[in-house]
Amino acid sequence: MRTGGNRIRTTALALIATMALAACDRGAREDDTPEDAAVTTPTEAPEFASATLRAVKRRGRLNCGVHEGLVGFAYTDNRGQWRGFDADFCRALAAAVLGDANAVRFVPLTTSQRFDALRSGRVDVLWRETSWTLSREAEEGVRFAGINYYDGQGFLVRRSLNLSSAAELNGARICVQRASTSEPNVADWFRARGIAYTPVVTQNEEAAREAYAREDCDAFSADISALAAARTLLAAPDQHAILPEVISKEPLGPAVKRGDEAWTSIVRWTLNGLILAEELGVTRQNVAQMADESRDPAVRRLLGEEGEFGPMLGLSKTWMRTAIEAEGNYGEIFARNVGADSPLDLARGLNAQWNQRPAGLIYGLPIR
Repeated sequence: MRTGGNRIRTTALALIATMALAACDRGAREDDTPEDAAVTTPTEAPEFASATLRAVKRRGRLNCGVHEGLVGFAYTDNRGQWRGFDADFCRALAAAVLGDANAVRFVPLTTSQRFDALRSGRVDVLWRETSWTLSREAEEGVRFAGINYYDGQGFLVRRSLNLSSAAELNGARICVQRASTSEPNVADWFRARGIAYTPVVTQNEEAAREAYAREDCDAFSADISALAAARTLLAAPDQHAILPEVISKEPLGPAVKRGDEAWTSIVRWTLNGLILAEELGVTRQNVAQMADESRDPAVRRLLGEEGEFGPMLGLSKTWMRTAIEAEGNYGEIFARNVGADSPLDLARGLNAQWNQRPAGLIYGLPIR
């Protein structure tokens, strides 16, 4: 019995010793912990300041890079005035930033010039049918502020060829623009399907359209919106058709120079404000009435009747009201330039609001 009791006492003492050592070790580890590791110090958000915005306000004009001539998107009319979907967004941004939609200088740029113009500061924003891709953000020194048109690449062909599908283009000559996403997209699509084709590569969209018109190629491949615009310029538009295949995703939107996060936000939230205006039913015609009478908090914030959202961006309280009064909401800009009220007559499709039937992908981020 004595032997068993000794064993119990020995085991108990060993357990107590182990617990004591563990406590000491834990205390030592706590003592060794750096003082700042266990303390969370609150930090202030950096100041919202944009060098680009300062430059724009100082010169009193927004420099906006646009296509050198694409019907529906950016082109000059008979009076030399810039018109189009992208041009109207440039004016809306000028109205939001400077209070004057006409305080904008349009800078026509080729595909190869556009990113260098941003990097060099020649333009403040590029609104030129430009697809948002990873490689462009990583390699071109730019940032995309949003998407204002969801597009995709397709094929324009002569109806006389009696084609119903792009899969029937085996051995065809395909006109495509150099230094654009269209060129590699065509190569990827044909290679993935094991279909032979001959690329006819041109310097720009206009040259590709002219080559197609001369029948130097059997099909013209570009963004579907660009094909619709090109078709209106052909001698007999009704004799040409866009095939049903959409071979790529082309999210088009405004780009700005990398390094000015605040300016990126200003462009982003101006675009989103125009999208949100359509969703909330605020139009060019009723914006003043909505500002005076609407009790909807979302409308009141959008139009500067509540909150300090414009000043947060370095703009006036009524920055979005001014932009909407100048150019209308997203839907109005779409309809008159590329939609039902335009020669292109493009369906809203993916560019319909998210809550419409059928639903699209256009979704305004909340201002709150």
